[in-house]
Amino acid sequence: MKRITILIAACLLVCLAAAFASAQGPLTVDIHGPGQRMVNIVLLPPKGLDGQPVPEAAAKAFEELVANDLGYIPFLKLVPVTTLLGGDPSRGVTAQDIDFKPLQLARVDLCLTTGWNGQYLEARVYETFGGRRVVGKAYRDVADKLPMVADRFCSAFLEALTGKKGFFDSPIAFVKQDGKAKEIYTVLPQGRGLTQISDLGGFNLSPAWSAEGDLIAFTHIGNDRHELCIYEAKTHKIRRIAKGLGDTVISPVYGPGDVLYASLNLNGTTNIYELSKSYKVGKRLGASPYIDVSPSFDRTGSKMAFTSGRAGNPHIYLLDMQSGQVRRVTTTGKYNTHPCLSPDGRYVAYTHQTSDGHRIFLHDLETGREKQLTFGPGNDEYPAFGPDGYFIAFASSRTGAYQLYLTTRHGDTPRRISTGKGAAFAPAWDTSLQW
Repeated sequence: MKRITILIAACLLVCLAAAFASAQGPLTVDIHGPGQRMVNIVLLPPKGLDGQPVPEAAAKAFEELVANDLGYIPFLKLVPVTTLLGGDPSRGVTAQDIDFKPLQLARVDLCLTTGWNGQYLEARVYETFGGRRVVGKAYRDVADKLPMVADRFCSAFLEALTGKKGFFDSPIAFVKQDGKAKEIYTVLPQGRGLTQISDLGGFNLSPAWSAEGDLIAFTHIGNDRHELCIYEAKTHKIRRIAKGLGDTVISPVYGPGDVLYASLNLNGTTNIYELSKSYKVGKRLGASPYIDVSPSFDRTGSKMAFTSGRAGNPHIYLLDMQSGQVRRVTTTGKYNTHPCLSPDGRYVAYTHQTSDGHRIFLHDLETGREKQLTFGPGNDEYPAFGPDGYFIAFASSRTGAYQLYLTTRHGDTPRRISTGKGAAFAPAWDTSLQW
């Protein structure tokens, strides 16, 4: 009996040691895995550096901005510091200044510290088990750029935690109702930095970013013709092209090598064509006598998803750019459109018509499995992958007029993007990662 007791105790010690060793390992989150690990984080009160006082207004504003940014991450849970046993367990901003025991007892995985010296800011995130620093950044002259600093720090933190970046300061182009006209705007996914790109009147539709993020192509529909428009970020000028493109110019998109593609009607049927650098019509892709629209490329440019009527109803197809072979992706329903390939080329998000309205679905090109990501009410349309392949923007009429929302490829609860007055739809995410 004594020997059994000793063996049990030994086993318990081994298990405890293994658990402690696991806790000591680097905390990472696989956002593309089958499940998402929930991570608890606490924002510790700001501290003064070098004996300087904390600038209360700036420190509070920065904390609110960071909390708002992190609130978009579904696997992060913000834990109030007031719930910790004994209150604030820190006396400074480094690991040596933090008593991690109360954080461990509260099952907090991460803690954020901020240190201030006038307009100089240091921000760090530590693991509570082991005190390892996950990320640390310093910023100068932050007084007039706190939102940008918060976005960049949260982007660095998210990259350190997941290995992916490009959410917080990667803008989204979209179509916004502006009186009787529809114009192109951009906005950050947190709803900041709303900027009007076009002021052409008529209908301006289908924005698409170049690979470097310095150009936005879109369609302008005026009183008498369609035009291909190219907005240049450096000059803020718009080039308008119509000659030689036929009477229909829709769904432009940048593909491999920043080559521009668009759906054109040149011979009675709308198909997808390659355009030269001087916007001359080149080869036709996936040629068919049926309507082909809405091309979308992965980051390598090896695949193109598109919508085609070749099955009698709109369905999603995939073109292998090297072999030219086309295969059908969707087989259910009578209306599947607006495909968007994930940057890594594995997934296609698209709009699927159900008996309850349009919904966003996700198709895994490797396994063939499909998953419904949104559930209304109203209609959910126009999915657009972010640069990390994790977040998906889309438009929904769930509150009446169409507005932009964010979800993830796991189908997490959608969160609305603030875009001001007027309907908003057809989002397109800048996936350049050039910021």
